[in-house]
Amino acid sequence: MKIAGRLLFHAGRLVLGAVFLYAGWIKASDVTGFAGQVAAYQLLPYTLNYLVAATLPYIELLCGAMLLLNLRIRPALLVLGVFNLGFMAALVLVLMRGLEIDCGCFDPTGGSSTSPGAALLRDLVLMGLVVMTWFFQKAGTRRR
Repeated sequence: MKIAGRLLFHAGRLVLGAVFLYAGWIKASDVTGFAGQVAAYQLLPYTLNYLVAATLPYIELLCGAMLLLNLRIRPALLVLGVFNLGFMAALVLVLMRGLEIDCGCFDPTGGSSTSPGAALLRDLVLMGLVVMTWFFQKAGTRRR
């Protein structure tokens, strides 16, 4: 179990780090396009859409890099877990209101459309990875 726990921890850490590093990089490369995707959710006042779009990618980049570099794992997982819960809540609201928008997670220009339902399923998998990595963190960092 110790070896399996270490493998699960490092696999989860690396996958989450890569996913959020990529997602942050894509969003940071087109902040204006991402601000349009944030506005499409119709959840925030107009003035906050750009603020969210200008800060969220850099936090994702930082947390992704921390996971890949095996630094401050718990804080990075906590931030990404809270973000992921927020993303899932926003997607549930979009589904309840019947909006057909692109989630904007990995393509802020809207070139490859991802339905809110598919994005919610993806976020559930990512949340499972966050929880698994959190749970196995002690096994992965145990020293001999």
